[in-house]
Amino acid sequence: MLQQLSAQDAQFLYIQTPENLTHIMAIYVYDPSTTGGKTVRFKDIIEHMRGRLHISPVFKRRLYRLPFDLDHPYWVEDEHFDIEAHISHSRLPEPGDWRQFCIHVARHFSKPMDMNRPLWDMYVVEGLDRIKGYGKGSYAILTRVHHAAIDGTAATYFFTALSDMDTKGTPMIDVPASDWDYGDMPTPSDVMNRALTSNLTSPVKLANALLKLTPTLMDAARNNMSGESESDSLAIPETRFNGAVSPHKMFDAVTFDLEELKAIRTKVEGATINDVVLAICGGALRKYLMKHKELPKENLVAVAPVNARKRDSENNDSGNKITAMSVKLWTNIAGPLERLEAIRNTTRQTKAAKSGLSARIMTDLTQHIPGATMAGAAKILTSERFAPKMSNVFISNIPGPQAPMYMNGAKLIHQFAMAPLSNGMGLFIATPSYNGTMSFAVTTDRKIMPDIVFFCDCIQKAFEELRDSKVKTVTAAAERPAKKSVKKPVNRPVIKRSSKE
Repeated sequence: MLQQLSAQDAQFLYIQTPENLTHIMAIYVYDPSTTGGKTVRFKDIIEHMRGRLHISPVFKRRLYRLPFDLDHPYWVEDEHFDIEAHISHSRLPEPGDWRQFCIHVARHFSKPMDMNRPLWDMYVVEGLDRIKGYGKGSYAILTRVHHAAIDGTAATYFFTALSDMDTKGTPMIDVPASDWDYGDMPTPSDVMNRALTSNLTSPVKLANALLKLTPTLMDAARNNMSGESESDSLAIPETRFNGAVSPHKMFDAVTFDLEELKAIRTKVEGATINDVVLAICGGALRKYLMKHKELPKENLVAVAPVNARKRDSENNDSGNKITAMSVKLWTNIAGPLERLEAIRNTTRQTKAAKSGLSARIMTDLTQHIPGATMAGAAKILTSERFAPKMSNVFISNIPGPQAPMYMNGAKLIHQFAMAPLSNGMGLFIATPSYNGTMSFAVTTDRKIMPDIVFFCDCIQKAFEELRDSKVKTVTAAAERPAKKSVKKPVNRPVIKRSSKE
């Protein structure tokens, strides 16, 4: 049957430009010391993938795009599918250290995908032996999937289903073999009839969507009249991250123990792991911009994706089911725990739909805009001249498996992620968690952040400040000296502060 992309999926095609590629990439690092002395060959990785093609339709379907983007594209089965055309390999060039690995990863991410094939590929990078903490023979698998085919939550399921729970090859997720409906080739009459129907009914659907959103819009209007508008509370300051991006992306990452992040969470009542992530990012951005004498008086604002799937069983669905929320990072607060407390308060309000309104409304309304209109608008809104300033940074926190994973007997020891940038948003921080760790993986642009190593140092220091900060305690006050007064002395609580604060 015909498989047409949703509006949300298609928008990731429309906004793609040579400078702004819209694929995502998972970076998995494996240690073969768990194979019992067996060498993992490139051929073994291909055969492993061949045995997992049944887990998702993403592997064997390609795009069928209409002339002039008259309507949203279709998924069709790739009649020339060849798995070996999607998997390649190389060796890390000298000196083979972490910095060289980051450069190699960023260069691969910056290359366009072949849009005439199924929208995924794998790149095996060998020679990671010299990286501190990596065992002999360690290698990485860089897996790219276009955002039109998959979102962050579905990607987590996708990559987990490719993995094993032990060295014997037992699948991490038991996905039964299935004959996927990859999509039939549409006929000219199918295309014209659907395009005509879509363009005629879209205004009606758009009007209905606006009617459903009327109560929310009315609440926003009341807040605006009372001086509490979203634009006031979430004014986006101008920073270096809001400039135009180039085709040359950069990558680096820092990894923390998940238990330490959980311990930080307990220092502020009601705080979540996500709040801690935002507080670390806010602290790092404050340090970075202060070093460059560019810290604005206004607080920086982050956009964070929100999974719109209603059930866990939907996590294996391909495509995109996401919305977004906007969050203040409180970069004008110097104290790390005070910043975490402020972020906790902000995210509580956001989850109650008191902020982040614009991003959600735009997500809902774009589902009913005709393909040609959306494609034309995307070309304007993604241009260097007209790109909107919707945030200062994109921060994505999607929990991953907390048990060890393997492939071909080799243990997965680290995972990182890279994501698209755009004009007006040149910094993306992805924080995937795995097996008791969480990585802060940074995607940015060479012009915007040439000193990415220093920024990762800022992330490390922001984490250490939160980890080492002492919670304020309340104790009884010391007795006061007697005074010649008819009034009795009053005992007041005294706030003891750590010498490190």
